[in-house]
Amino acid sequence: MRYLCSSLISYTLQAFEALGISERTLAALEKKGFKTPSPIQEQAIPLLLNTDKDVIGQAQTGTGKTAAFGIPIIERIDLAKNEVQALVLTPTRELAMQVCDEIESLADNRKLKVLACYGGDSIGKQMSALERGVHIVVGTPGRVMDLLNRKKLIIDQLRYAVLDEADEMLNIGFLDDVETILDATNEDKQILLFSATMPKRIIN
Repeated sequence: MRYLCSSLISYTLQAFEALGISERTLAALEKKGFKTPSPIQEQAIPLLLNTDKDVIGQAQTGTGKTAAFGIPIIERIDLAKNEVQALVLTPTRELAMQVCDEIESLADNRKLKVLACYGGDSIGKQMSALERGVHIVVGTPGRVMDLLNRKKLIIDQLRYAVLDEADEMLNIGFLDDVETILDATNEDKQILLFSATMPKRIIN
């Protein structure tokens, strides 16, 4: 387990090129206007590109956490495998949509299939997309639980399980659902936990 905290390091302003990112992802970052990594990105990206250890990253909202975990996931997803390899859990539908959009923009037209799963949108449409094959699912715990119960979402071959804004999920009361979802995943996945604060139950 590695613990990262963006408030505990000095910001060196090194370029994204120094983090070991592919040329294609660097081009996507340039297109988005990102020139230098934030502290959490500077710590997390090279670590996640080069290790399979679980990681806890503490950083405030708006510090680029999505790119911090999204870039390594994009770089390491096996596009030849038409199965869910990464699951990102978020506390709200708005954040699920935002994370999904950010990952898609960073993928820069790779044949990477990303699906946002949340309540209020057609579950039939989401099930159809899962049947066709998806590499990354970004979803709220409630909708993910629903898809699991319907046996439409299979998460026993994950490479990554990400908890985004985990403290907010605890505040809303989703943590029991999160634990149930994680119990349905394979043991050899890498867990990435990103949160603004770290209550004891979140760390446990």
